[in-house]
Amino acid sequence: MEQLALALLRKVGVRMLVIDELHNVLAGNSVNRREFLNLLRFLGNELRIPLVGVGTRDAYLAIRSDDQLENRFEPMMLPVWEANDDCCSLLASFAASLPLRRPSSIATLDMARYLLTRSEGTIGELAHLLMAAAVAAVESGEEAINHRTLSMADYTGPGERRRQFERELM
Repeated sequence: MEQLALALLRKVGVRMLVIDELHNVLAGNSVNRREFLNLLRFLGNELRIPLVGVGTRDAYLAIRSDDQLENRFEPMMLPVWEANDDCCSLLASFAASLPLRRPSSIATLDMARYLLTRSEGTIGELAHLLMAAAVAAVESGEEAINHRTLSMADYTGPGERRRQFERELM
């Protein structure tokens, strides 16, 4: 497996390997986890390319379980988004990419505050919320994201999902 991955990455000329959702390594059993971490170390050694791991705090825990890999990664925490010009620019990009017939006026500071509160400031949750609102906009015939379609969106934020799960455990 390692040789196949190595040959393929060399053939396409990979200059950096980005591993998204790295925290999912912890979902595997200890043998699979060790094999995957060994593969990362092997590829980094053989290809002499930077490795970038992206994920939750658990991604850091996965890397810490291998001393050699831990020395190759410098942990960085990404802050949650704040309602500012950068966020409005991000929202404008989202609005432009949505396949809706009418423009969505979501790139305002008021809307940014509302969206960030519901999504808890993470880009992944923001994307889920906006996709759910886009579906609601199409289904309702409004064809634009606004407060009405956002309230109709089939979306539950991460905090509420945690609370629902904890209630089910009791």
